[in-house]
Amino acid sequence: MRINRVKRIGMVVAAALALHSMSVLADELTDKAKGLLAAGKASEAYQLLEPAEAKRAGEVDYDFLLGISALEAGQNTRAVFALERVLAMDPNNARARAEIARAYLALGETKTAAQEFETVQRQGIPADVSMTVDRYIADARRLGDVNTTLVTGYVEGTIGYDSNLNAGPSKSSLAIPSLGNVPFVLGKDSKSNSDTFAAIGGGVNVRTPLGDGYVLLGGVSGASRGNFSEQQFDTQNADMNVGITKTVDKDVFTLMATAGVYYLDNDRYRNYTGLTGQWQRNLDARNQIGAFVQYSDLHYPTIDTQDADRWVAGMSYAHLYRDGVMAFASAYYVGERPQENHVDYLGFDGLGVRVGGRMNLDSQTTLFGGATYEYRDYNKQNPLFLSTRRDNQYGLLFGATRFFTKEWSVTPQLTWTVNDSNTAINNYHRELVSVTVRREF
Repeated sequence: MRINRVKRIGMVVAAALALHSMSVLADELTDKAKGLLAAGKASEAYQLLEPAEAKRAGEVDYDFLLGISALEAGQNTRAVFALERVLAMDPNNARARAEIARAYLALGETKTAAQEFETVQRQGIPADVSMTVDRYIADARRLGDVNTTLVTGYVEGTIGYDSNLNAGPSKSSLAIPSLGNVPFVLGKDSKSNSDTFAAIGGGVNVRTPLGDGYVLLGGVSGASRGNFSEQQFDTQNADMNVGITKTVDKDVFTLMATAGVYYLDNDRYRNYTGLTGQWQRNLDARNQIGAFVQYSDLHYPTIDTQDADRWVAGMSYAHLYRDGVMAFASAYYVGERPQENHVDYLGFDGLGVRVGGRMNLDSQTTLFGGATYEYRDYNKQNPLFLSTRRDNQYGLLFGATRFFTKEWSVTPQLTWTVNDSNTAINNYHRELVSVTVRREF
């Protein structure tokens, strides 16, 4: 009898040890997955968790981690299944409901996504988080019924200061090599001019689904900018576009025709027409690559020698980090060919790069910034300066957008541009600070 009792005790101890061992293994699995997610390695976390799904489905902690990692890795359907199990066990889990709403939105089930986001709002979340959810709901409704035509638009007003309205040199005189390097005094409008300014603008965009993954796009926009003192540099512009997109799984193809007009001092200064082709591929929920090519026919009604064919082509990459931080980069070729044969020296070939990003400071405030560099090598010697022009242009942009409601926002920003050229008249620097109030509808 004592032997049997010892055996029973041994069996209980063994079972307890086995359960403890399984618990330790379970903790190791979920702890490692949490570490990978915190490090932004969602695909690795998903690959770690997925093989255990058959045994561990129904465990809230496991299912939640599996759902999050699947969503971040672009496995949206698997994310829905896992998060549905979490909500079946814990219906009041606001985080799981918000994440499943994101998954539905990624799958194109916009109506269900909006309903889930609305449920999250009713669970008593903080006011600042509620505003973020409001924007998700608005996005879901904008992307709503695939058979519905969507019309969006905006109006905005801006006030600011521009240190170089006409991108002119800061010097008052220049030596002209073709004239024996005799100093040439620049007129007031040829050198840099600074002033405060105010501007208004607006636009409307239309999106009409055609079926089978095709969407028709169109839009018009315009702006008018007036300077407080230097009114000879007042500008107006109007632009329009029409195009079509085709979505095939993770790929989006876009072909867009564009046209516009630009006025300087109330006189037509430049017209353009163009065509843009673009390809984007969503590698997963956080990574996107793309390629683009653009052609523009530039026409200057009063300066025919500046008429040109302009080409831009390049590649882009964007990555969304955790906590709403996004970074992007692109590299491109740019070139212009004069349409008049006797001004070849105005044509150039160039290369450029852009990098930038944005981050959510809080639920209502987004910080953004970027840097640009472009090198341009002109094709022929300039007959006035007796040299072949070469430019190195640098730019920086910093700003923030503060949303007061879903529709109203204010954006202060600062831009800085330097064009370093071997022809003195093209050397300039420019600083522009502005504040824009915008209403979207």
